[in-house]
Order: sequence, then structure tokens, then C-alpha cells
Amino acid sequence: MKEFPVYVVFSNLKLVEMISQFLFILLLSVGIYFFVIRVKKVMRNINLGREKVINDRKSERWQTMARVAMGQSKMGSRPVAAFFHLLIYIGFVIINIEVLEIMIDGVFGTHRVLSFLGGFYDFLIGSFEYLAIGVLVACVVFLVRRNVIRLKRFHMAEMTSWPKSDANLILITEIFLMTAFLVMNASDALLQSRGVPHYVMAGAFPVSSSLFGMLGSYSNEALIMIERGCWWFHIVGIIAFLNYVPYSKHFHILLAFPNTWYSTLNPKGQFNNMESVTNEVKLMMDPAAVPPPTDPNGVPQRFGAKDVKDLNWKQLMDAYSCTECGRCTSVCPANITGKLLSPRKIMMDTRDRLEEVGKNLDQKGADYDDGKSLINDYIKEEEIWACTTCNACVEACPILIDPLSIILDLRRFKVMEESAAPAELNGMFTKMENNGAPWQFSPADRMNWTEN
Repeated sequence: MKEFPVYVVFSNLKLVEMISQFLFILLLSVGIYFFVIRVKKVMRNINLGREKVINDRKSERWQTMARVAMGQSKMGSRPVAAFFHLLIYIGFVIINIEVLEIMIDGVFGTHRVLSFLGGFYDFLIGSFEYLAIGVLVACVVFLVRRNVIRLKRFHMAEMTSWPKSDANLILITEIFLMTAFLVMNASDALLQSRGVPHYVMAGAFPVSSSLFGMLGSYSNEALIMIERGCWWFHIVGIIAFLNYVPYSKHFHILLAFPNTWYSTLNPKGQFNNMESVTNEVKLMMDPAAVPPPTDPNGVPQRFGAKDVKDLNWKQLMDAYSCTECGRCTSVCPANITGKLLSPRKIMMDTRDRLEEVGKNLDQKGADYDDGKSLINDYIKEEEIWACTTCNACVEACPILIDPLSIILDLRRFKVMEESAAPAELNGMFTKMENNGAPWQFSPADRMNWTEN
């Protein structure tokens, strides 16, 4: 069969390039638009929470973010997972330099626009390829851990079809993206070696060169189609991934940084005073005291939290930041001993309820009340009272999420607003009210044990 030269196949190459540029710019613009819309909705939802001022000890906060979010310091307790997660993390960050080049090429119709960097560019492309194969291996390992070894924390009751599919979908997508990247480079390198116009000599290909034997028999036209197909698949996949992330547990890729910066720096187990209680005491002690201003969201000032709007914005950010890794639940003594509590489920339920409230706000307005609440409709009383407040979940979280603070606020609501504490606690409260201590003794008899 006669092989047609490239200029015959692409007789109007300039027109093809212009159409390609237009489609790329349109795709990129649409992708960024929908991503921004989604991020704005998430930010709106987070801001439905109560105000909480966090701007103290800034130097310590920057150090915490650098150590935990960037340095992955909390991952080290599980070395195998830490190593492969680090591969994916570094690959995700560094390979985005290559994505930047793809975007520039797509907008301006160039090819390997950063090739002017010379030897350093060769080093970059070679490094990207080694990272790509590392990411591939890491994704396969994580798929095996989830679906073959079936680690228990990935298959607990709250891990229904969507949370399971979410993780697998991202891992499989990463494998396809890295494969497309290596095949694209292999095709590109072969086209360079054949002196095909537009394919400038640039880059080092230590990994993709292993594909030369498989692709070497293809014609120039076929290689161009493969290279362009992989190029488009790679960038379309990244734009789709960008818009998928804010709907998924993988939003922690972005939220881990602000979430660790705003994390509490107080000792674990230190309780905060409720502002609503403080205000009540001030009003009782001083009749001239000025009542606190009305909540900007119009939410009645409650003792504790009944629904997501009663939580503060940092707790709601925690919910969106949750990676659903299950480390918190796997170390929870209540869960280990068979009780209903799962700290991961607390965070997932909070996020799901917040999403529902946000949708109601969009569709039915700010005044709509669906009659639901976080406690009872999403989180059962049995869950919050199973907690021992040991802080194991807080200690285990790789990005410093605090499920305990939500549990405590839900408990406070049940006790202070509904007087719905367990019988054991109600008995203790009665004794404290009558005797000034949790024991069934009169204060006058408290020192009787010292006699004789």
C-alpha cells in the first residue's frame, strides 16, 4: 500500500492547528468555569457555619501546614501506604509542570514550548517519566490493597458503593493518564527521530523509549494520530479530573493546606467554652449587659449543634477535607469493640448533610426548612454517646481533622437543649446539682471517710 506523505494527509495543516487551538481554548475555559462554580458553592456551604476567628500563632500555623500538608508527616505511622502515597503526591505536583507546557502548547499551537531550556528540559522530561511509572505502580498497589487484600477499614458499613467507587475511579483514571503520557512521549520521540515537521528535537525519554519496539513499525501519519490522541486524552482527562475532585473525597488535594493551617493548636482534649453559655451567664450576672448580635445566617443561638449551621465553618471545612481513609475509625476504641460509632462516618454524614442544605438553598431559597437535622436524621444518638473522647481519631488523621469537636457539639445540644442525656449521665447531673459532686453523699458527709 502506498504511503502518503504527511503534507498530503494534512494538506491544510494551518487550518487544522487553528481548529485545534480553538477547541482547546474552549475546552479549557469551560472546564475552569465549572470548576470555579463548584468551588464557590463549596465555599458558600462552608461559610454557612458559625463564625470562628482563627488567626493566632501564624508562624506555628505555617510550620504545621508545611510539616503535615506538604511534608506528609502524619502518614509515616503506616510506612507502606506512606511511601506509595508520597509517590503519587510528588508525581501529581511535579508532573503538573508538564501539564502547564501542554496548556501553553494548546493555546498557542506550539510544540514543547519549554524546549529552549535545553539540557534542563531533558532532565525534566526524564524525571516526569520516572515519576509517571512510580505513580502507575503506586496506583496498582492501592487498587490491590482495596480490592484484592481488602483491608478492613476500606470495607466498613459507611463505605457504600459510592465511596468505594470514588477511590477506584481516581486510581484507574491516574493509571490511564500516566499510560497516555508515556505513549505520547514515545510517539513524539519517534517522530522527532524521523525529522517530521513540528516535532522539534527535545526531551529525554528513558521510560517511554521501551515502547519504541511496539510503535516503531507505524507510519508517520499513524504516529501523529497516536501522539495527538494521547495528548488530547491526557489534557481532557486532567480537566475532567479537575472538575471531579470538588465532588469527591479527593478534594483533600487542595483543602489539606488550608485545613492544616487553620487546625487547632491547643492541647488535644482541651474543651472550648461555648459562647452561647458565656453570653447567658453575662446576662444573668449583669442586667445591663448588651445581648449578643443576631447570627448573620439567621440561625437561633443554640447550646451545641443540632444541624450543620450550628457548627463553625472550620468544622464544615473538616468535613469537605476528609479523605475517607478510615485511619480514625481503625483506631477508635468504641468502633473496635463493636459499637456503632465511626469517626469517619461522622465526617461523611456532616458533608452529606451540608451538601443537602446547600442544594435546598439553591433550589428552594434560604427560608426553606426540610425538617431534617444532622443529629437523628444522619447521626444517631447511639453514635455520639459511644465516644470515649480519647482523641485517638484526631491523633490518627493525616490532615488534622477533628471529628471529636462535632461529636461534643452534638452531645451538648442533646444535653442542654433537649435534656436527652443517657440515664447514667442524668443521674450524675442530678447529684452534682444537689450535692455539688457526682457522688450520692451530702456535702456535710464528704469527709466521713477520714474518721478513725
